[in-house]
Amino acid sequence: MFKENEYVFLADGKGNRHWLRLSAGMMKVSSLGTVDGSKILAMDDGQTFMIAGKEFTVFRPGTVDLMNSVERGAQTISAKDAATIIMNCDIRSGSTVIEIGAGSGALTTALLRTVAPSGKVHTIELREDYAERASRNIRRAALDQYWSYQIGDAKTAMSDVVADALVMDMPDPWLALDNLYGNLRSGGFISMYVPNVNQLESSVKGLRDRNFADVFAVENIQREMEVHAGGVRPSFGTLGHTGYMVFGRKRTSEKQ
Repeated sequence: MFKENEYVFLADGKGNRHWLRLSAGMMKVSSLGTVDGSKILAMDDGQTFMIAGKEFTVFRPGTVDLMNSVERGAQTISAKDAATIIMNCDIRSGSTVIEIGAGSGALTTALLRTVAPSGKVHTIELREDYAERASRNIRRAALDQYWSYQIGDAKTAMSDVVADALVMDMPDPWLALDNLYGNLRSGGFISMYVPNVNQLESSVKGLRDRNFADVFAVENIQREMEVHAGGVRPSFGTLGHTGYMVFGRKRTSEKQ
């Protein structure tokens, strides 16, 4: 069953979602009116019920749900790219991650869901307003206990965190490598997310110049499929390019 103060959403038959934080008693839900929170608290994840003659299903949000529903400001990293970053950087429960650039907190949310309950994410964000927005989204997802942040320029900011993975979302990540090199443990993973191919080239060169191993770059192309009773076809929408990702792994400076 659900718990009081848990964040859930109600899905209708048209794909609309209504988000609410559960509490006992009557609650006001935007565009739905008043619903009985005590009734929902007694339900199971995925249970269907009626509100004013309409059918709704209550769900506990998954990571993608949380990412797609963040309060937006800066462009967010998509779930497909976040998954690629997490897998290629071997981020798991217990990992320590340094993230450069909070944005709206979508990628931060995915990282926090992955490292919990024994890991942590420390974010270095240049802009206070971005950090505040990300903080609101992270608190909403009840992940703030695993997160810390500081305001500063990644090219000069100082931190005593030593990370298993360094995840960078900034226009010129190669310029911050010398400053952050000591914050990534030997054998640790690095990811750089950039929008343009010239930035991709500079990122790859920056890693190779510093003797990183397994340096490679990728983009993710994803196309939705339209499935109907009368047939199946690819969606006419975008092929889903969002950005380029560069990966590498830090070699130890010691030689035997």
